[in-house]
Amino acid sequence: MLSPRSLFQEILDHDESFRLFCSIAAGGEAQGGWENCRIAALVPTGLRDLAPKIARHGDDEDKHGRIFRALMSKRGLEPVPVPAETDYTMLLEQRGIGLAHERLRSDEPLTEREIIVYLAHSRVTEQRAAEQMDLLRRHFGDHPDVGRAVRMIAGDEDNHLAYCHEELLRLASAGHGRTIQQALRDCALAEIRVHRDVSLAVMARMGRILGWSRARSVLLATGIHAVYAYERFAGWHRMVTLTMPERRNALGGPGVPAPDFA
Repeated sequence: MLSPRSLFQEILDHDESFRLFCSIAAGGEAQGGWENCRIAALVPTGLRDLAPKIARHGDDEDKHGRIFRALMSKRGLEPVPVPAETDYTMLLEQRGIGLAHERLRSDEPLTEREIIVYLAHSRVTEQRAAEQMDLLRRHFGDHPDVGRAVRMIAGDEDNHLAYCHEELLRLASAGHGRTIQQALRDCALAEIRVHRDVSLAVMARMGRILGWSRARSVLLATGIHAVYAYERFAGWHRMVTLTMPERRNALGGPGVPAPDFA
């Protein structure tokens, strides 16, 4: 039976597919860590209270990258280059979503609007990350090899999503509601397209590594297109709503270290 659990179990059990999965994940987390570090350094004076939280977000992303690399190292595997068509972060940037790397390499402080764009981008992408990690936590949270890593990363992603909701609501109450909603909508509609394209590219590569039949590959691709159709019609709305989270000030303290994965 084809299910998320059986699919990931197959990827987990094969060294080459596991190495590709972890390399893609580690690359994305490393990019996110660098981006948040630069944004924290460039926060404008009027929003300096956000800088420690953004830096904590970046530290978490760096930690996740180290965890994925440690999972590979534990099996004697080296990372592989991330294929361009699977680079979720850069594909979003190419579509004008979030803050461009060229902008983040400058020393000019960000504007208030750019911080809103950053938070909207994070709110949408953290929704995706939190959902994916929650799925893995439900199916593999007790796995002897990856369970602890999955639980730790999933908890962090929940914190990141809560932080985005709270900070965007705070800015909305300060009069930025219309700007926030437009930024969220633009990002969500771009993200669901990029997620579809990256999912197709990753599954195509996994299929070649694992020797999937054409019928199975077509079935998976059909499922990915079906998810995109649902998200394009209605599912994207979950990415643009804002609700005050139960977990308040989620990034207001020190991050949880992962010494066993360092």
